[in-house]
Amino acid sequence: MTSSTPAPATTGLARLTRPSGGYAMLAVDQREAMRAMFAEHQQEPVTDEQLCAFKVAATRILTPYASAVLVDKQFAFDAVVEAGAVAPSCGLIAAADHFIEGNGEFVTDVVIDEAVDPVAVREQGAVAMKLLVIHRPDGDPAVRVDMVRRFVDRCRDAGLVSIIEPVAKAPRDGRDWDWDACVIEAAHELGDLGADLYKAEVPLKGQGDEAEIRRRCAEITDAVSSPWVVLSSGVPAELFPRAVELACAEGASGFLAGRAVWASVIGSDDLERDLREVSIPRLQRLAEVVDQAVAR
Repeated sequence: MTSSTPAPATTGLARLTRPSGGYAMLAVDQREAMRAMFAEHQQEPVTDEQLCAFKVAATRILTPYASAVLVDKQFAFDAVVEAGAVAPSCGLIAAADHFIEGNGEFVTDVVIDEAVDPVAVREQGAVAMKLLVIHRPDGDPAVRVDMVRRFVDRCRDAGLVSIIEPVAKAPRDGRDWDWDACVIEAAHELGDLGADLYKAEVPLKGQGDEAEIRRRCAEITDAVSSPWVVLSSGVPAELFPRAVELACAEGASGFLAGRAVWASVIGSDDLERDLREVSIPRLQRLAEVVDQAVAR
């Protein structure tokens, strides 16, 4: 098989896992949200170059301990590839979503980023692409379903693993809504459309009654036809290992997360030191949780 020959998606999935079969994946694809994190620690404007440098450094230092890494094309994918920053043992995932800002949100809507060429990123070493999907109670389900199906087809045609990431957001029409119910509704709506991997928000944001968190995770497992993993946004970093454990106990296969690993080192006076001394142990601990959970 040459580098220009599409690989089966199942082969690609294996490139994203640890030897245990679990997923311990790192995300550095945050965009304007990451800029806002840096802005909390400095007076001067946060430049694109600063974001890129952080993403490259985090990728280089952390990917020896991750089973895969997710990088955005907008700021860092090309730089990460050119720097050879991804550890050989770590799979590379390209973010293929274009974020639309508005209404006070960094991401108020998402479309497929047509500028991210699946064949080109595969030739750069990617084994998967990821699509964020905004799920609002007053949004049009047909639009979401169509976008996911088109994304899955784009990945499949290029021999790439398809990863979808539905995120629950408040309705624009101001109606009452239940965030947790929306997370589950998204799984029922989008979890059986052919994506190879499903990335879900942690029910109850990892807080509250453990039995209820587990019950809701089990419902996601029932709704999603592929393996699924959790993300860390919205979950207090100190609670995320337990959230991963609870989700895996009810059928999840790991995590694809960034903030729980590296958010606390943003603003450090010695970024590389803190990535090594703070973020590596956190990532190692999360990987151990996954290994233990999937072995049960």
